[in-house]
Amino acid sequence: MKMRPQIPKSLREEGIGILKPQFFVLENNLEAVARHMLIFSLALEEPEKMGLQERSETFLEVWGNALLRPPVAAFVRAQADLLAHLVPEPDRLEEQLPWLSLHALKFRERDALEAVFRFWAGGEKGPEAFPMSRLWDSRLRHYLGSRYDARRGISDWDLRMKLHDRGAQVIHTQEFRRWRDTGVAFELRDSSTYHVPNRTLASGRFLSYRGERVAARGYWGDIATGPFVAFGIEADDESLLRTSNGQPVKTAGEITQHNVTEMLREVAAWGRARATLGNPEEQQHEEGSLEPGTPAAPTPESFTIHFLPLDSAQTLHHKSCYNGRFQLLYVACGMVHLLSPELGACVAPGGNLIVELARYLVDVRREQLQGFNTRVRELAQAAGFSPQAGVRPSETFARFCKSPELALGGTDPAVEPRTLPLEVLAQPLEARSPAPEDLTEPLQGGTPLEPCQLPSASPGLSKVLALPPGALPPSDSESDSKTGV
Repeated sequence: MKMRPQIPKSLREEGIGILKPQFFVLENNLEAVARHMLIFSLALEEPEKMGLQERSETFLEVWGNALLRPPVAAFVRAQADLLAHLVPEPDRLEEQLPWLSLHALKFRERDALEAVFRFWAGGEKGPEAFPMSRLWDSRLRHYLGSRYDARRGISDWDLRMKLHDRGAQVIHTQEFRRWRDTGVAFELRDSSTYHVPNRTLASGRFLSYRGERVAARGYWGDIATGPFVAFGIEADDESLLRTSNGQPVKTAGEITQHNVTEMLREVAAWGRARATLGNPEEQQHEEGSLEPGTPAAPTPESFTIHFLPLDSAQTLHHKSCYNGRFQLLYVACGMVHLLSPELGACVAPGGNLIVELARYLVDVRREQLQGFNTRVRELAQAAGFSPQAGVRPSETFARFCKSPELALGGTDPAVEPRTLPLEVLAQPLEARSPAPEDLTEPLQGGTPLEPCQLPSASPGLSKVLALPPGALPPSDSESDSKTGV
């Protein structure tokens, strides 16, 4: 999920000091949960420990590069080691990271999460534990097949005839080629400094080997579209989108760095505003003690991020603390199959649904995009939503509203659970073809997780689940298919 580079004013001005926003994240794998935790801890790092520019550059490399510079890799190891020690100790976790809640996760999931962080921290030494360059090249060869020797031409075709044609004209040919060849999207320093594998991109899956299912670690992420479309194709500063002789003046990488920096600056300013609201003396002291443009980290009271158990989308509505509590539901295009009446039952009457469309998936043809959009509308309507009136049409997001008649006394579609098959028009690359053996590294153990059983609700949890309507509307230019609901 990608939010606007700026925190919405409805949170910063209208609701500050009244509401403590609660964000609930549901993913389909624990490696994604671990990456969220790492990136959030980086974004909320205290300014005294890491300046704004260093924080934004580290964010870009960890988030979008297959290879890291040694200083960034050292930060990942240190932060992963800290998180590995905090995950099994809830009291210390709440004390040091009060914005994070793992109470809903099963103990088995927490143990697996700790193992992920220990791998990132270097429990298995050396680049041979996760040879990212070899894994990337092997995956690219498997994806292109006999077209591998013509990969430069295929890269240019995908960029110009697909991404550019769908509105991402600012992505430069050279930066897209570099990412396709090496996995390095944001080259902020000399290219020779990027040589440490980014272990946060590793993930595990089960493969068939000699008739048996074995756990394997490899890279199963995106090698077709790239990370540029999330932050790098739109900007509030129109000067970044200027063209000269028909060519963009700024690259998508430069626009991404600007937007991420402004987003982190806004996060810090939002936290400082909440900390000083209602205390004029403290506010005056804060304004006098900080240099212009120097942000302060958000306070622990700003918000809370809750991670939900894996595969719990169809059972959340059974809990009173979730049923009919949410005011905004965001579903990424890779998680559309989870959109069902059961999940819709968790949204309050009049609440909003935002679904990311498959606009920037280069492997999806135009006619498939139309079919995908139609299927999204069908699933949303079956879940109790109707198209939102008065919004500007968008090719990137579909917006819906929960039917108001499902208030007290109404009948929720989730009362009669049923499975709605989704014709997946844009499957992940790994789902379309079996993975070759050279793309993976064996794991130790690796038994699959049992079906999630939600823990008992916290006594006061149901009071803080509702966000203000429309509190976090993304812009029409954002896209990311890696995140869940």
